[in-house]
Amino acid sequence: MSLSTHVLDTSTGLPAAGMTVELAEVSFDGKDRPIVTVTTDADGRHKFRESPGVGVYRMRFLTGDYLAGSGAATLYPWTDVTFSITGDRNEPSHLHIPLLLSPYGYSTYRGS
Repeated sequence: MSLSTHVLDTSTGLPAAGMTVELAEVSFDGKDRPIVTVTTDADGRHKFRESPGVGVYRMRFLTGDYLAGSGAATLYPWTDVTFSITGDRNEPSHLHIPLLLSPYGYSTYRGS
């Protein structure tokens, strides 16, 4: 399974370049396992080298730090997107997790 993300800042209409994104495996005993911390490229994208297996994962987007860098206040210091990989044969071989961001709202969906 390959994994990628793309962050767009809808308040500017531009990619969220330089945003920190943390990927972790979620454990229901409260001891999540960090996998990697990355930074989005100039196009607001990152393709993870890590290939997650079946499980539940979290991408934490450090939205507060990113928006503070442009002088914008925000309600959300970070945004967590939690998703599962089931290993079902109908599941795509590539999972894309986009984030549409503004200082006071965000949206996500399963991309392609």
